[in-house]
Amino acid sequence: MKTQNNLAALLLGVGILLGLTALGTLLGHAVDRFKGYERTVTVKGLAEREVPADIVIWPIQFTAASNDLPSLYRDIASSSARIEGFLGEQGIDPGAVSVSLPAVTDKSAQQYGGPKAEFRYTALQTVTVYSKQVDKVRAAMDQLAELGREGIAFSQNNYQGQIEYIFTGLNELKPQMVEQATNEARQVAQKFAEDSDSVLGKIRRASQGQFSIVDRDKNNPHIKKVRVVSTVEYYLSD
Repeated sequence: MKTQNNLAALLLGVGILLGLTALGTLLGHAVDRFKGYERTVTVKGLAEREVPADIVIWPIQFTAASNDLPSLYRDIASSSARIEGFLGEQGIDPGAVSVSLPAVTDKSAQQYGGPKAEFRYTALQTVTVYSKQVDKVRAAMDQLAELGREGIAFSQNNYQGQIEYIFTGLNELKPQMVEQATNEARQVAQKFAEDSDSVLGKIRRASQGQFSIVDRDKNNPHIKKVRVVSTVEYYLSD
């Protein structure tokens, strides 16, 4: 009886061992197949476009000085009116032009024992053009020196007076540019698959980068470069 029990236990142990061995083999093959399914490649695709700006913001700043405050304000008003007239002559819509309040400085209130200023009052005035007529505004910029010869002292190299160009048509470009970036990414992935003797599968995941709009170069800020990078991960198979 004892011998029969020992034999049964031995057979049971051998059966369990063989079963575990078979199970391990099956699991190993399953893991290998699973890893094969998870073979991927991640690539990036770039899309770029050059586009003209469709809005221009042109702050025209000029200065005036006087020892008589009412006279200073009259000079400012006269120069502002002349600039507005000039812009109209250049074909710029009057509705695109706005005039801010002048910034007037009383230098006598700022002196602390230094040399007396030639003019007590100085003023900085800004006439701003906000327009979609980019080409007309740019042409007017080239003619602004005419007003300088009439005695208007324009302020240069002022940060607040820098010209700004804006492109607002991004939403119209997005679908085509995303498609272009995705197609470029697929071409890169296809080349990788061919070089590695693999077959390119479906997309596992994809992410679209941020669109950027920058000046094409410092000499042509009215021409913008629109850029986007798409990142795509593809499955690979043998």
